[in-house]
Amino acid sequence: MIVQLEHLHCSYGRTEALRGLSLAVPEGSTYALIGANGAGKTTTLKVLMNMLVPSHGTATVLGVDSRRLAPRELAQIGYVSENQVLPGGLRVGEFLKFLRPFYGSWDIELERSILQRLALPTEQRIRDLSHGMRLKMALAGALPFRPRLLVLDEPFSGLDPLVRDEFMDQLLHHAGEMTILISSHELAEIENVTTHVGFIQAGKVLFEESMEELTGRSRAVRITLRRAAVQPAQLPPGWMQVSADGNVLSFIHTRFSADSLAAQIDSILPGVTHVDVQPLPLRAIFTTLARAARER
Repeated sequence: MIVQLEHLHCSYGRTEALRGLSLAVPEGSTYALIGANGAGKTTTLKVLMNMLVPSHGTATVLGVDSRRLAPRELAQIGYVSENQVLPGGLRVGEFLKFLRPFYGSWDIELERSILQRLALPTEQRIRDLSHGMRLKMALAGALPFRPRLLVLDEPFSGLDPLVRDEFMDQLLHHAGEMTILISSHELAEIENVTTHVGFIQAGKVLFEESMEELTGRSRAVRITLRRAAVQPAQLPPGWMQVSADGNVLSFIHTRFSADSLAAQIDSILPGVTHVDVQPLPLRAIFTTLARAARER
């Protein structure tokens, strides 16, 4: 694993932001860290980057304790954050020229390609760039040295649709060449590039799995009955957000398999005339599981 967190605890004063958080990021994956505001996503990434020191537990990055990251490891990590501070007095081209000597693997041709694809004006001062252009600037500084690990903390916050598309185009262009660890509320934006998901709630990981497994077990189900639908008194495991409307019973199934669904329906719902099963986007899966976690 290129990133491994085990039983992490981290506090801000009396507020415990991480409460025994554990997760593992496979090398070569695009791992999406999802969760509501205040769940602990940014704190987790800051611990990884040694911006915060955990009170308990361990965090290893590239096989090294995050508290002991040295220039050798940092030269293999790219980092982009919505609140990243950049030297406003420098021009775009000057900033990239400043960065080059720190990275022996810096690819000048890749830098030029990224500048062109992101339409970044090299002569403009960073402080005069819009929010979206500054985030593109941060990405342009994180990719030319071909990092093994790219960490992105809410990179789409406040971006207009065009800038989001340009940002995602660059990620898709480089996905597979490196491991990407991304925290974002814009789940529709990252769904097509994500290979693994970790869901954080109140400083803990509720689950982590591959996108293939997560989307494979999650379905929207509509069952049409001969008579008026009534919600069963005893719900089968994995049935969530169950509602009855006329003769239609609808729910989200989070433990779906075709065989088990058929058996469940036969055991509790007589008079079924039609069953419709549809896949769910990542956002719908997240909101379903987040509501369930909140109601526990």
